[in-house]
Amino acid sequence: MTGTGKDEGGGKEFRRVAEELRVRMADGVYPLGSYLPAQSALATEFGVSRNTVQRVIEELRNEGWIESRQGKGSRVIKNQRIQSWSPRASRSRQALTLGPLIGEAFERPEVTLDVYTLTSESLDAHIRMQAERIRAKNIAPRRIALRVLLPTESMTLPYPRAKDDKDDPRLQDRLHHITKRHTESLREVLMALEAENLVSSVELEIRHTPLTPTFKLYVINGVEVLHGVYTLIERAVVLDDGNKITALDVLGYGATLTHHVKDADPTSPGSVFVEGMMTWFESVWKHLAD
Repeated sequence: MTGTGKDEGGGKEFRRVAEELRVRMADGVYPLGSYLPAQSALATEFGVSRNTVQRVIEELRNEGWIESRQGKGSRVIKNQRIQSWSPRASRSRQALTLGPLIGEAFERPEVTLDVYTLTSESLDAHIRMQAERIRAKNIAPRRIALRVLLPTESMTLPYPRAKDDKDDPRLQDRLHHITKRHTESLREVLMALEAENLVSSVELEIRHTPLTPTFKLYVINGVEVLHGVYTLIERAVVLDDGNKITALDVLGYGATLTHHVKDADPTSPGSVFVEGMMTWFESVWKHLAD
């Protein structure tokens, strides 16, 4: 396939390949220290041009996922780090990552997810992965209930922004486009599961709150919490028109998360943290979201 000019900048195929590679690195499919497949192999796998793959590699390098050396390829230097405070999780997993945690949640008859995030980009990727498992008959949840809290669309957020011109609207416009694209994808994927009678009941509700996300939060089936603080970084961003801009930004993929599990002891650190985060989410959902 020959890529279009748009794809070579930041179009649909560019985003598709970049998102898939981020998920693979975050979940350890490509472990730390390993090398990505050759660009020619990636172009063949995804059915895109070599030019598109090169732009994706540049994007991932700018985001700090990989380092590239002439003649040696692109080595993975970052993944999704999760620190678990659950003895159960620490014993049962050598490397705790978001994908398997979401996957375990979807293996239950009823799945509930409450998520507070900046764009829903990584959430969309993981839900699409679970939808593929459902279609393949590997799992069969009867009910999926997802609530998502996002920042109010009319807000001017402190990030992302151009490093040298805080009034440049292009990065905020890009953020809104990313959020819209992934929330629409979430709705399409989940509603299709119900329409095709693969899941008996699907509930998706998205609300907006006038808060700037300084952390991301997943409450999984009311008993597990993933919580991670966003870190502000300076990086080059490729805009949809192919132009590059130096940005102050935060990255959802690859953010360090802490994992807490509610247990039988309501006074245990895990139980207290899970209850606290659930209470926080409910209060914002009820009083500050629309």
